[in-house]
Amino acid sequence: MNKIGQMTYLAQWYLRALMGRRAPLQSVIFILDKCNLRCKHCSVYELERPRIKTYNAIREELEDCYRAGSRFIDFEGGELYLWHDRTGGNDYTINDLLDLAHEIGFFSATITTNAQIPFNGSHADTIFVSMDGVGGWHDEIRGEGTFARIEKHIRDFHREKPVCVNMVINNRNYPCVAETLEYVRSNPDIDRIAFNFHTPFRETEELYLDPEERNRIIDLLIDYKRHGYPIMNSFGGLRAMKVYGKKVLCTDRFCWVTNFIFSDGSRAPKCMGFTHGVCDRCGFSMGGEMFSLFHLNPDTILAALQLRQSQPNNKK
Repeated sequence: MNKIGQMTYLAQWYLRALMGRRAPLQSVIFILDKCNLRCKHCSVYELERPRIKTYNAIREELEDCYRAGSRFIDFEGGELYLWHDRTGGNDYTINDLLDLAHEIGFFSATITTNAQIPFNGSHADTIFVSMDGVGGWHDEIRGEGTFARIEKHIRDFHREKPVCVNMVINNRNYPCVAETLEYVRSNPDIDRIAFNFHTPFRETEELYLDPEERNRIIDLLIDYKRHGYPIMNSFGGLRAMKVYGKKVLCTDRFCWVTNFIFSDGSRAPKCMGFTHGVCDRCGFSMGGEMFSLFHLNPDTILAALQLRQSQPNNKK
């Protein structure tokens, strides 16, 4: 579908959503829960028998999401570059899944990687690299040497596609937010940065950031964004992530925009925060963006369009 057709679809979807129709626009599919790191906020590495989906199973999930109305797909893990399917004499990789998503008709297909494996030649429309601070700040959460590998693999990547970084702010790395912003702004190989806050899933509660500190950091991010720093979150989306009393403003009211299929094949119309009962402390930026979008915030609408039409910014 050409750009005009895509914009027409998005306009129709938005109008129908405002009138009460609930159909997903984005899907997140977890294709495996095998990883090559031992991050402090995650327990995937503890699985003795990690689940790894087949190509055909993922094809079926993609087709189901597309029929439901979704037009944007994000592949998640585990680490995506560990995924292979060698059944039937094939050797499918993540690029084959990205090609498949485009063949089915998705407007864009993105990946999220920890960048410990080179991602040159990626067929993704946008690559999101998980980066939880600069240097030792990142290594303290994800392991010694991980930041150096991120830098190398981002630097070695050819700039035909945007590379964005995603930082999850918790009570260990929050002091380095400003340093991380300066690093991203000065790095010609990084397009933009998206900020999330740690959501306290079971056994990770210790990483949850104090609400007052979270609100202070959100004000800091808004100020940096006003000064032209390459922050992906919209102004409205950031404000919607603030904590008032004991709850975040956005909670789960509009999270149905994204549906999820997990590595065990189970499905949910909202993220795992809903099923785990932690929406009142949600740190996912998408919740704030959707809240702001359906409150007709112009800068959020513009940010959403820019994200879906993104091209490398070529800061070099």
